[in-house]
Amino acid sequence: MTEAVGLPPPGVILIAGGLLLPLLRGAAPAVALLLPLLTLGAIWALPHDLSVSMPFMGALELTPLAFQAPTLVFATIFAIMAFAGALFAHPLQGLQSEQGKRWRVELPAAFVYAGSAICVIFAGDILSLFLFWELMAIGSTTVVWSAGTKEAGRAGLRYALVHFVGGVLMMAGILAKVFALQSAGVADPLALHHFAFGAAGFEGLAWAAGDTAAWLILLGILVNAAAPPLGSWLADAYPEASESGTVFLSAFTTKTSVYVLMLLFAGTQLLVYVGLLMAVYGIVYAILENDMRRILAYSIVNQVGFMVTGIGIGTAMALNGAAAHAFAHIIYKALLLMSAGSVLYMTGKRKCTDLGGLYHSMPITMVCGIIGALAISSFPFTSGFVTKSMITQAAADGHLALAWFVLTAASAGVFLHAGIKFPWFVFFQKDSGMRPKDPPWNMRAAMLFFAALCIILGLPGAYLPLYEILPFPAPEGEVLYVPYTVPHVINQLQLLLFSGLAFFALLPVLKRTLTITLDADWFYRRLFPGIWKHLVRPVVLAFGEFIEFLIGQFPEMAKETIYSSPQESRLFREWGLAAAMVVITALLFVFLVLGYLAH
Repeated sequence: MTEAVGLPPPGVILIAGGLLLPLLRGAAPAVALLLPLLTLGAIWALPHDLSVSMPFMGALELTPLAFQAPTLVFATIFAIMAFAGALFAHPLQGLQSEQGKRWRVELPAAFVYAGSAICVIFAGDILSLFLFWELMAIGSTTVVWSAGTKEAGRAGLRYALVHFVGGVLMMAGILAKVFALQSAGVADPLALHHFAFGAAGFEGLAWAAGDTAAWLILLGILVNAAAPPLGSWLADAYPEASESGTVFLSAFTTKTSVYVLMLLFAGTQLLVYVGLLMAVYGIVYAILENDMRRILAYSIVNQVGFMVTGIGIGTAMALNGAAAHAFAHIIYKALLLMSAGSVLYMTGKRKCTDLGGLYHSMPITMVCGIIGALAISSFPFTSGFVTKSMITQAAADGHLALAWFVLTAASAGVFLHAGIKFPWFVFFQKDSGMRPKDPPWNMRAAMLFFAALCIILGLPGAYLPLYEILPFPAPEGEVLYVPYTVPHVINQLQLLLFSGLAFFALLPVLKRTLTITLDADWFYRRLFPGIWKHLVRPVVLAFGEFIEFLIGQFPEMAKETIYSSPQESRLFREWGLAAAMVVITALLFVFLVLGYLAH
C-alpha cells in the first residue's frame, strides 16, 4: 500500500475548476472541456494501491483517497462522461446569450456534481463518502434548477427534499454504527471496511435483520438508486432539466449508488429482489409514457435494476457484470438522452404525440439514437451485449432460475420501450411535418463520440480493456468471460426478433397517446393534496376563523358580560350555554396540562 499525505482525490479538480469557471469569462468554455481530461489523467496517474489519510478530531482518521476494487472503472467513466457532457453543453452562442447565461450556472453545478461523485468513488472512510454524497445532491439539484422554468423549480425542490430524507436516513445509520464501533473500542471507526454489511466471501448475509444501522444506510442508498417506491424523483426531475442537464443527471447519482452498494452490501440477497422489481417496474412505466425523456428516465430505473440484481447475487462474475454494465450504461444512456435532447433543442417538443418523421432532416441524430437504442437492448456488436449478459450468466451459474427468467424477460422489455418505441415514434411512424436540422456541431460531436464507444466496446476483443479494469479481473492467462459464443448470439438475436415482432403486433395498443402516468408520485400529486384540500384545509380555515372571531369579539363580549345580565350576554345569545361551557372546559383543560408540564 502506497501512502501519501495531503493529496486530494481527483474529483477536486472538477469541483474547484467548476466553481472557478464563471470567473474565467471568455476562456471558460475551453477550460470546461479541459478539466474532465485533467481529471481523467489524474485518475490514471495515481498508483492503484495509493491511500491518503489525515487526522480528524484527534482520535479519528479520514481517508479521502483510497483505491477500492471497483474504483478505477467507475472513476474512469465518470470523467469521460463529464467531458462528453461538457462538449454537448458547449455554449456556441456565447456566454452573453440565453444559453450562455444558463451554462454559467449549469456547468459549474454539473462539475461539482460529477467531481463529488468521483470523490465518493475514491473515499476510504464513511464520513468522506457521506460529505461528498451530500455535495452531489446539492450539485444535481442546482443542475435541475438551472433550466430556469417553473416546472424545473418545483421538480428540483421535490428532488432536494427526497435526497435530504435519504441523506438523513444514511447519516442516522452511519452515526449508529460509528457509536457502536467506538463503544466496542475500535480504533478507526470511520474506516469504510467496517461498513461492509454484505456477505463476506459471497456466502450469505453477514448482517442481522435487527441491525438498524445497516437498514438505515441501505434505505438511504436505495433512495439515490431510485428503487421503487422511493424512486419517483428520477422520472419527476430529470426530464425537467435542460437538454444538457438531463445528460449529466443520468450518469452519476444512480451509478454512485451502485458503487456504494457494491462496497457495502455485495451478496445481500434482498438486493436480488429489489433489482428484479426495478427491472420490471421501469419497463412498465416506460411503455406507458408519452414524454420521450420520461421514457428514457424510467429506462434508467430498469437498467440500474440489472446492476442491483448483480450486486445482490454477489459472485465475482455478478459484481464484474454490475460494474461493466454501469460503465456501458452511462455511455448509451447519455447517448439516448443526447439524441432526445437534440430533438428537444431543435423542435421544442418532447412528447411522442408531437413528433415523428424526423429522419428526413435529422439523420445524424437518428443514427446516434438508433445506436444507443441497440446498445441498451444488448444487440450483438454493441457495448450492452458484452456487459449485461455477464449478470444473466451469473444468475444462471448460481442456479437462480427466477432471477435469470426475469432478467431475460426484462431484456426483451427494454427492446420494446427504449430499443424500438423511442426511435420509432420520434424519428419514424407518422410524419409530424417538422423539418428541423441536426443540432450544432458540439452536440453532434458528443453524440458521435459516444456512438463510436457503444460500437467499439461491443466488438469482439475490443472490450478486453474494459474487462481488465473490472473489480475481479481474470488471472494471468485465463479468460474472464466470452460473450461471443454461437448459442449466446443466436439466443439474443431470437429474443430481440420476437420482441420486435411483439412491438409491431401490439402497435395499436402502444400507439402514442396524450397520457400522464403517475407512480409513487401519486402520493404527493394526488393523495396528500387531496387530504389537504378536503380534510386538513377546511379544519385549518374553520379554526382560523374561530380564532379570528375570538380575537375580534372578546373585548366586546367581556364588556357585555360585565355590564349586562347573563340573560342578555352576547356570549350566551350567540353560542348558547352548552357551547360556552365546552369552550370554558377546554380552556381549563389546557391550563391544567400546561401547569402540570411546568411542574
